Amino acid sequence: MRSVRPVTLMFVDVRIGVTQAPREISIEVEDSTRDDVKARIEAALAGASDVLWIADKRGRDIAIASAKIAYVEIGSAEG
Repeated sequence: MRSVRPVTLMFVDVRIGVTQAPREISIEVEDSTRDDVKARIEAALAGASDVLWIADKRGRDIAIASAKIAYVEIGSAEG
């Protein structure tokens, strides 16, 4: 009989500062989506899209107006 190894998902914390807001938005995403999230953030900051959509680890969709993004911090993967 083969033993089944549990899959360990790694998550990355993405923090987005929004202009005229006292708190930053903190979102946890799977590490495997890091490059996709980074590309969407770059597109939003370059003006390619008016809204940045990110799905968090629970499947919730978060929308942020691209023009309101002040800064973005992408953390390291945690087990």
